[in-house]
Amino acid sequence: MVSDAYRLKYTFGVDYGTSYVKYGPITLNEPRVVQTRGLFLRDLPESVKMRIPPDVLSRGLVVGDEEVRKYLSSVRDVQRNLKYPLRDGIAKRDDEDAWRVLKELARFTLGQFPISDKEFEGWIISIALSALAPDYMYRAFFDIYTELSDEFKIYAVTILPQPLAVAIAENAVNCIIVEGGHGNIQIAPISFALIREGLVALNRGGAEANAITREILKDMGYSDIAREEYAVETVKRAVGLVPKNLKEAIKTAKTNPERFVTKVRLSPVVEVEFPKEYAWTRFLIGEIVFDPNHEEISSYIEQSRLTIENAVIGDVTLYGEMDVATAVITSLRNVSVEIQERVASQVILSGGAFNWRVPAGLEDVAADSVTRIKIALEEKNPVLASRVNIRMVSEPQYSVWRGAVIYGYALPLTLEWSDTTKEGWMYPKKTK
Repeated sequence: MVSDAYRLKYTFGVDYGTSYVKYGPITLNEPRVVQTRGLFLRDLPESVKMRIPPDVLSRGLVVGDEEVRKYLSSVRDVQRNLKYPLRDGIAKRDDEDAWRVLKELARFTLGQFPISDKEFEGWIISIALSALAPDYMYRAFFDIYTELSDEFKIYAVTILPQPLAVAIAENAVNCIIVEGGHGNIQIAPISFALIREGLVALNRGGAEANAITREILKDMGYSDIAREEYAVETVKRAVGLVPKNLKEAIKTAKTNPERFVTKVRLSPVVEVEFPKEYAWTRFLIGEIVFDPNHEEISSYIEQSRLTIENAVIGDVTLYGEMDVATAVITSLRNVSVEIQERVASQVILSGGAFNWRVPAGLEDVAADSVTRIKIALEEKNPVLASRVNIRMVSEPQYSVWRGAVIYGYALPLTLEWSDTTKEGWMYPKKTK
């Protein structure tokens, strides 16, 4: 019988996000992070093959930020061979390259924590996936960890939806979780468990903020920098602003642009400057996450420089242009009337797409994510806005991982996995 003390050492959480995998045992203060991508070592010149270790070459695939960077310049066709396996948190069923990368990432994350303890019986692994993940993804991940149990000791594996993990991390029984990731935004009502009928998904997130940042950089003459995702992400984080009201913010920025000019140093020799004539565009970077329905954003779409559209995953529609406040209201309407008020008692924001700051001196026009959604709800449904408490999780980027390890620690190990309830444990030793 596995003791609570054992679980406090060897519960292992993995949050598979579109852009990043956050992983590690429950003993960590915060998870380790690796990009959700892999580099296939195909199309290599013979002169390069000679210098790659045989074990790496035989695998034909590397993951891990350092390893990918190490070999990136060696691969001829980067676009074909650098694989991001998840789109909106989903891997296609028949995408063999995607599943190879995900398996290698699973191996990589476990390999970071070698165990020499003689009492070690295996990891208790708790995996967080998108709430949109179809059944085949659950089965595929169970298969991956069953196969890896030959290489690593694995005692049991479970899977839970990312919004539920956030609710667990926040100790929230009744709430609406708004999880803003790189690929999408999941609005999920929770009453002890995820209420799937109320799940609303938006087909945008941090990626769209990156996309409009990229176009703004091109307009300012930084086309070379706009090609590098790392540079775009850095600029977005440094200069992006969330407006309280976009029209008023743009008016203020155009009237008094000196307040909004800024510079970002990307390296000792590269600096990006937002001059007076482009200072107002800083507000587009933040606003696109919350509400893309503005003329200033639509112009990029009309010029085919930006794509925001609906998408369908299984039987779920991901809405491209629905604003976040409307999505919260829509989600709540799909919850039983009897529990709507309890569920609506708090809206909890999580995820990197909501991790915005308000620079000193710009408090009159800029807002954080909580304030922005409060303002939008007050405009659309004052009654709801007056009754709901909106707050941000304490760790926007790590709350899913933290909820996963808590769930893995608390879920009874006697409960076997059920495809119907999507709860319980899969035991690799029994599966084989």
